[in-house]
Amino acid sequence: MLVLTRKSNQSIMIGDEIEVSVLAIMGEKVRIGIEAPRSIPVFRKEVYLEIRQDSSKPEEERKAVDEALDRLKSKE
Repeated sequence: MLVLTRKSNQSIMIGDEIEVSVLAIMGEKVRIGIEAPRSIPVFRKEVYLEIRQDSSKPEEERKAVDEALDRLKSKE
């Protein structure tokens, strides 16, 4: 794991297309912003793990999850 120290309003780049910015630091909480191409899904880890867990369910349920994620993406 690469560990970096950043201050508020500083960023890191992942490849040429993904920028992770520190927007604010409030006590123990850090607010980050992620700029990435729409083709790259970005999820909180707990949501990602839930999606992965659901991938073992039947195809119809996976399609429902994919459709819900597409609706969320289109609202952004």
